Amino acid sequence: MKFSVNQQDLQQALNYCQGVIEKRSTLPILSNVLLDVQKTKLTITATDLDLIFIHRINNIEVFEEGKITTISSLFYDIIRKFTSGMKINVNLNDTNKLHLESEKSYFNLNCLSASEFPLTDENFTNNEFRIKSKDLLKLLNKCKFSISNDETRHYLSGIYLHQNEVDDKIYLTAVATDSHRMSISKTRLEDKIDFEPVILPKKTIFQLCSLLDNYDGEVKISNVKSKIKFELSDSILISKLIDGKFPNYIQVIPKNNQKKLELGLKPFLNSVDRVASVSLDKKDGVKFNLTKDTLNLSVNNSNSGDGKETLSVKFDSDLEISFNSRYLIDVASQIDGEMIELYFNDTGSPVLIKDPGDFDSIFVVMPMKG
Repeated sequence: MKFSVNQQDLQQALNYCQGVIEKRSTLPILSNVLLDVQKTKLTITATDLDLIFIHRINNIEVFEEGKITTISSLFYDIIRKFTSGMKINVNLNDTNKLHLESEKSYFNLNCLSASEFPLTDENFTNNEFRIKSKDLLKLLNKCKFSISNDETRHYLSGIYLHQNEVDDKIYLTAVATDSHRMSISKTRLEDKIDFEPVILPKKTIFQLCSLLDNYDGEVKISNVKSKIKFELSDSILISKLIDGKFPNYIQVIPKNNQKKLELGLKPFLNSVDRVASVSLDKKDGVKFNLTKDTLNLSVNNSNSGDGKETLSVKFDSDLEISFNSRYLIDVASQIDGEMIELYFNDTGSPVLIKDPGDFDSIFVVMPMKG
C-alpha cells in the first residue's frame, strides 16, 4: 500500500474518527482505524461496534492499493502536527509498519491486519428519504441539550425522531426530554416518507452534528430494524438505535398556559446568568416574581449570598415561580430571534417557551418546588 494525501483532508477525517473510537476499548482492533486504498480514493473507517463511521478522501495519488489498520489516536496526533496543507506520503513497509513522511518528518507506526477489523454489511435499500443538512442539524441542535443522562431510563438518553402530520402537512419531528425539561422541533417534509420512529443515541447525535456542521448538502437517511444510516457526500454514519418506547410527549405539552410573558432574549439570558452566579452548585432556583410588566429575578444561597435583578417586560398578571437557571439558559441559547415568549399557568405547572422567530420549535421546563 502506497499513496500521497493532503494533510488537511486526512486530519479532518481522523478528527471525526476520534469521536467514534472508545478510549478504553478492551479489543485492541477497536482503537484502530481501517485505511483502505483503492483506485484514486482512501476510505477510512472507525467503529465502536455500535457506531460505524466511514469517510472517503477522493482524488489522492495512489501508487499501490491495499488495506491496513493503525492506532487512531496516535495517527491523528502525528497528522495534526504536520504542517497544514502539506503532502503526506504513506506506505506500508516490509516490516508491516505504516511509514509516514512529510517534509523532514518520518514516522513508522505499528499496524494490525485489516482482516481483524469488524465490518458489518447491512442492506439499507428500503425506507430511504432525503433531507437538507441544515434542517437536520437544526432539529438535533434544538433538542440535544434536553437528552437525559439517567442510565436507568435508557429510552430517554437520545432523541426521538419520527414523522407526524399537523394540519395536513407532513413533518419530521425531533423530541428529547430528561423529565425536567423537553425540547420539540420539527421540519416540514414535501411528501410522506417510509420511516419508522427511532430513538437516536446521544453519541450518534453528537457525531452527526459535528459532521453536519461542516457540510452543506443533502443527507440520505435509511433505517432497517435496529440500525440507521446517514449518508453525506463523502461520509457515512451507521448507528444502532436505542431499543425502547419513548413516552407520549404530546400529553406533556401544556395546553392551558394563558399567561404570556414577552421580553428581549439578550436581556433575559444575561440577567438569569448574572443572578445565578450567586448559586454555587446551581441547585438554587432562580425565583421569578412577576407583576404587571415587571419581572424580578432573584437567587438566594445561604452559603454565598443573594442576587436580584429587575427587567421591564410585557406581562399582565401576578405570579411567583422558580426554575433551575441552567435549564432556562440552555433553552434561551437555542432561540433564534430577538425575543422570547414564556407561557405560564400557575406556580406548580410547567412553563411553555416559544421562539417567535421559529414556530417549529417549542420547549417545556418544569418549575422547581419550594
